[in-house]
Amino acid sequence: MNQLFRTKSIDALIAASDEPDKRLQRTLGAWSLMALGIGAVIGSGIFILTGTAAAGEVRTYHSLLNVPLLDLLLSGSASNFTIGRPGAGPGVALSFFITALVCGFAALCYAEMACAIPVAGSAYTYAYATLGEFTAWMIGWNLVLEYAVSNMAVAVGFSAHVTHMVEGVFGFQLPSQLTTPAIVGGEWTGAWFNLPGFLVVMLLTWLLVFGIKESARANDIMVLVKVVAILIFIFGAARAVDSSHWKPFLPNGYSGVLTGAAIVFFTYIGFDSVSTAAEECKNPQRDLPIGILGTLVACSILYVGVAIVLTGIADWRTLNNAAPVVGALKALNMNTLWKWVDIGALGGMVSSLLVFQYGQARVWFAMSRDGLLPKFFSRIHPIHRTPHISTWIAGFAVAIPSGVWDVGTFADLSSIGTLFAFFVVSAGVLVLRKKHPERGGSFRVPFGALFPVLSMVSCLVLMMGLPLETWIRFVGWSIVGIIIYFSFGRKNSALAS
Repeated sequence: MNQLFRTKSIDALIAASDEPDKRLQRTLGAWSLMALGIGAVIGSGIFILTGTAAAGEVRTYHSLLNVPLLDLLLSGSASNFTIGRPGAGPGVALSFFITALVCGFAALCYAEMACAIPVAGSAYTYAYATLGEFTAWMIGWNLVLEYAVSNMAVAVGFSAHVTHMVEGVFGFQLPSQLTTPAIVGGEWTGAWFNLPGFLVVMLLTWLLVFGIKESARANDIMVLVKVVAILIFIFGAARAVDSSHWKPFLPNGYSGVLTGAAIVFFTYIGFDSVSTAAEECKNPQRDLPIGILGTLVACSILYVGVAIVLTGIADWRTLNNAAPVVGALKALNMNTLWKWVDIGALGGMVSSLLVFQYGQARVWFAMSRDGLLPKFFSRIHPIHRTPHISTWIAGFAVAIPSGVWDVGTFADLSSIGTLFAFFVVSAGVLVLRKKHPERGGSFRVPFGALFPVLSMVSCLVLMMGLPLETWIRFVGWSIVGIIIYFSFGRKNSALAS
């Protein structure tokens, strides 16, 4: 038990990051960190889930395993697999605001931990310093799942989006054998390989190996494109707003607003990826809190802006479809605007892929440096000063499945891994203050233990909103991680020597 919960001192973690053969290049400032965060958080979901949350949805589940645990408890019937979720209506803007507050609890905890422990690895490293090696391993193992599975889903979506744009703009239809996953729902589709999804991941992998400065510049450009596209939508469509669409503002009361908040919560996932850049940050004590909290504020403003305009140009009851923003603009004959929305969605997907591939490689790098993964994962390129082997492995680990499977059905695995990490980081703040009160950085979560506890409770409630099937897969993945830890990590840990 002492081995399982042995912690690595913060001084040792910082010293390991300064070893010449393991040291990363510090080139990122606060604005670059914010761009990384915005790149991870804002994807195509801003143009899709906003409409879903406003209109509500009715879900029919084929099995008890697919029903979210919270819905199952509230429905009061295990045999009822059709569950309705009331829409927030125009109040979806309030849903985004509430979600931002909930995510803010976790963001504050990440900011405090990032200042106190300015080392790569994010939640994995924070857990290693506060809750012990085994907890850290499980967090790192599930972060790998979070980043990989979410990027597989995005890569598949990118391929479909590119195919649609090429056909719509150039009138040329790409062959479905090379643009469709070979396996969907466990059945062969007749396609060979989803080539666009594979190629975009490998191209971004090469860019990440080439250098963090170059990668950050590319991300800055993509983030600028999608932010401009969002602003063009907000200000361009604002002239078509009909205030009567906002009445009543809360058609389903506060229950609709809360349901909308649960739906849009997952559009905020990604701000934690900023903390993986701690060792490549010029001034982590100052820049990391700005990057994490600035990301949350900027994304919240954009989300609320889109929500207000979208529910102002269309009846909220018509927005429950696959492309609510594009559909609303087409109905108004705003063809130029919906093309900008398409460009913004494409830029959002590419920047999300870049940041999550970046974060995944840094987690593997940190785990390898601590001896929990083979040493080759923590090798640094002699010229580019990037963890090139981890980056290439992460690239192939995402690109190949993206070419073969439609992994959209596994997206909930990414959500449960993220919420688990949020919970552990929030708990880690309380442990850090208790065990190492002298390690307080330049930023500290206000109001004592209140916000960390609220963050932990919020994460547990949201995890209860995920299906039992997701919990079973999460436990299965964790069991594989436990086997690897006891067969390799525990014996090869740097703390075991």
